[in-house]
Amino acid sequence: MPIHLCVNTQTPLVRFSPGYKPGDGSTGPPSLSDLVEERDYQFTPGGVTRMVFPLLKRMVDDGVLKCPYWVTLNPAGPERLVADGITFSHIRLQDRVMKGYGHIKEDMWKTLHGIGKGAMPHGWPLWEKEYADYTYYNRLSSERLLALDKELDFDVFYIHDFQQLPVGHMLGSLKPKVFRWHIPFDDTIIPPDWKPFLLTYFKSYDLILVSCRKYLDALRKFGFMGHVHYIYPYIDQGVYRRSKRSELEAFCAKFGIREQDRVILVVARMDPMKGQDLAIRAFAKVARSVPDLKLVLAGNGSFSSSSHGIGLSKGAHWLGKLQRLARRLHLEDRVVFTGHINHLELQAAYERCEMTMLPSWLEGFGLVVIESWLYKKPAVVSSKAGVADIIVDGENGQLADPGDIDGFARRISALLKDEKLESRLAESGLASSRKCVLEEGLKQESEMLQDILSGQKRKGDGHAI
Repeated sequence: MPIHLCVNTQTPLVRFSPGYKPGDGSTGPPSLSDLVEERDYQFTPGGVTRMVFPLLKRMVDDGVLKCPYWVTLNPAGPERLVADGITFSHIRLQDRVMKGYGHIKEDMWKTLHGIGKGAMPHGWPLWEKEYADYTYYNRLSSERLLALDKELDFDVFYIHDFQQLPVGHMLGSLKPKVFRWHIPFDDTIIPPDWKPFLLTYFKSYDLILVSCRKYLDALRKFGFMGHVHYIYPYIDQGVYRRSKRSELEAFCAKFGIREQDRVILVVARMDPMKGQDLAIRAFAKVARSVPDLKLVLAGNGSFSSSSHGIGLSKGAHWLGKLQRLARRLHLEDRVVFTGHINHLELQAAYERCEMTMLPSWLEGFGLVVIESWLYKKPAVVSSKAGVADIIVDGENGQLADPGDIDGFARRISALLKDEKLESRLAESGLASSRKCVLEEGLKQESEMLQDILSGQKRKGDGHAI
């Protein structure tokens, strides 16, 4: 029997444009297929569009799911939206509440990533005045899930990411609840005062999913003894294709990339944790001896920093700092900031580059590495990224500590000078990408849901790969 699933995320599938006007709903919720991308909406960058949405679409097509619902925060969207057999239910917040929620969520994110300057000095943010807004949003989410459940009778709830963690505790439902933790989990940097709160929330779920073995081990060290499993994040490789010549030429013309240029590509939202400054500094050490080398930084802010999302300003501030750094290093003509690029442009970026770099200080996983492997491009990757779990240094990728700028520069130089090394890493990377494709994720996620519903939880920890 198909599963009736309700998903909950903060980040929506799409961000609606300022000029978009929702209808009155008299003819039912609008369909995404009737709207125009770039005019009415943009797909939100990140794991929601690369991983969660393709998974649900395929599960619907394969008959694993029936009529799934997806509850998400979307202040500018219609109340409901239909896309590929999935119904989206959008939560809206008043500007004041959105601001308070965003403040707490951002400070929590910084603390969970070990950023001392932004970490909360008083432990769990219970006593922060904006915590009421954070609680209010999670309460709204749980109430929306329960109201829909009363109407539609779901089989299981699937909650995603750290900012939604309290939802399971608030649901008060005996139905199975699964939680997927997408960001890194490092037990050594989480404040001790947070432990009882996090463990209480984790225990509200029948299963916790993390992105790699390292995070599973850290969760055990943290003291969580419930059911935990890891499944590598995955992408639908079928939506990535070779660019047409016209698309490649348009991309290069738009961003001033000449035929003779050699391109290093970084794909990431504008965020200090993504380490674009490290990429620029490492590039500066290499660029002196390779005059036609360019660094392309693709991406803009996340949903949190978008003016059409939560409205935090960190993306714009970080972009300004990076641009000033490039000027200070006299690289303003050789570091390209693309801002938001659509899927066709992203494909062209991978096609045109010689290698990719993931310099994040800490990274939940790093699906951009998998994307680059699909294009047979070697990757220089931070050892602090979850994807490092499947990289053997020098065999299918190059690993470097994010604090080691010289280390990144040496690995870039080695690839630029050694075509055989570049080719070997690209071929091995393509083979490794099979661990993170949609078919593998579909198999494991389907088995997980069936196990939860049948009450036959897997013995021990691990995954099927």
